[in-house]
Amino acid sequence: PMPALPISIDLFDRGKPFTKYKVNVVVDNQNTKGAPVIEDSNPTYNNLIGRIERKAKFGTFYTDFTMVKAGSILQANGGFLIVNVLDVLRNPFSWDALKRIIKKNEAKIEDVGELYGFVSGGLKPEPIPVNVRIVAMGSPLFYNLLYTYDEDFRKIFKVKADFDVEVKYTEDIKDEYAYFIARLCEKEKLLHFDKEAVAAAIEYAARLVDHKEKLSLRFSEICDLIRESHFWASEEKGSLVKKAHVLKAIEEKEYRSNLIEEKIQNLIEEGTIMVSTEGEVVGQVNGLSVYNLGDYSFGKPSRITVRTYPGKDGLINIDREAKLSGRIYNKAVLILSGYLSGRYAIDKPLSLSASICFEQSYGEVEGDSASAAEVAAVLSSIAEMPIKQEIAITGSINQKGEIQPIGGVNEKIEGFFMVCKAKGLTGNQGVIIPHQNVKNLMLKKDIIEAVKAKRFHIYNAVTVDDCMEILTGTPAGERQKDGTFKKDTANYLIDKKLKEMAEKLKKAEKAPEVKKKEKAEKNEE
Repeated sequence: PMPALPISIDLFDRGKPFTKYKVNVVVDNQNTKGAPVIEDSNPTYNNLIGRIERKAKFGTFYTDFTMVKAGSILQANGGFLIVNVLDVLRNPFSWDALKRIIKKNEAKIEDVGELYGFVSGGLKPEPIPVNVRIVAMGSPLFYNLLYTYDEDFRKIFKVKADFDVEVKYTEDIKDEYAYFIARLCEKEKLLHFDKEAVAAAIEYAARLVDHKEKLSLRFSEICDLIRESHFWASEEKGSLVKKAHVLKAIEEKEYRSNLIEEKIQNLIEEGTIMVSTEGEVVGQVNGLSVYNLGDYSFGKPSRITVRTYPGKDGLINIDREAKLSGRIYNKAVLILSGYLSGRYAIDKPLSLSASICFEQSYGEVEGDSASAAEVAAVLSSIAEMPIKQEIAITGSINQKGEIQPIGGVNEKIEGFFMVCKAKGLTGNQGVIIPHQNVKNLMLKKDIIEAVKAKRFHIYNAVTVDDCMEILTGTPAGERQKDGTFKKDTANYLIDKKLKEMAEKLKKAEKAPEVKKKEKAEKNEE
């Protein structure tokens, strides 16, 4: 006979016979005031729908109805559930389960295995009617993708609310910002800000959106600035955070991220990257570009050169030929060609070939903010008018010759200023920007002081003619009633050179025919 098996006393659980009389309260809202508002930061299938828990005993699992647990959907029943769309999409089965609940207005707690037929048997709780509002947060990218490719999305999520990342600057908003700073300091037991420190923080918020009349609503970055300012004030054993501490926090934040900028500035200073800040050169101009590293952006001057000669090739974009230019940049070059034809080819064909190049650029060139610099270099090369190298230029143009606004204007100005400062400020250096970008100027303190002292200049331009006058020092000149430009103006010299090019090309094309005719006449003799 086999020995008797040891019997656990757990098998004779005294409460077990009465388990079936228990009540499993899966959701208890007796202490909730108003409709429940639940935020699910980890919307897995089980966290959303609920789960049936199990216990292990003697090598097997068992369960009963007391182990049925509610998910965030049931917890928010009669109220609101807040989820992040990306989090839902990242978790398998969650998105389909969420849509199914919204469409049927009921939630059924079941295992994923039972849902897809992998496991059979076990508890099968009845569906529970739900009335819940789902608030799905996410970027416009996910909204557009789901709206386009998920047929159910547009039927289920019918109300869309866009939240801006900036707000117009008003006295009320300024007071709200001050209150926000004070509230965070109170909540996290930080040193409070004095008036000047609050003003510096608000100015930083305006710089984040590159606009004098708007403030950023990216409060996570503002909070980081407040905490870091508190740190520097604490280091000095101060009782209040002052403006100097806020500026120190901003400076240190930039220092942690500007290694690449420093490397590039060093290469420019030692002459490895060639940028001229003095003198005059024909067909050469300082353009400005922006490098975006994600958490940090900075500007860098780039030398743009142009060579022109009689021909019919038009504008040759060297970066495009080398497959180093983007579509927007290529479009800008074509617009430049349209401007030249419309401006100077009224009474003659545009018999011009010109090569344009971003010198020492070995990555992709993209954007149209250099088109104003390129057209200036082209016109300078045509008329052989030297361009002042002490002035950089940024801005895009249209076919009418109007200067259009660009992005990153502050970074571009600061990038050229740093180069000029390192090589020595002469009092003649400056930057030309589109007139529409004046409202976007939120420059650093040292640049503002240099401009006030007239050691550095910022010019705003409306048309290409404005740019040429500043860059060359020569009046642009308007077209007169007879179709010509006023003598000794920039446009007069450009138009004159283009006529000469057209004549040279015409003679060059006729030369073979003349020689052929002369040869035929000699043969007849």
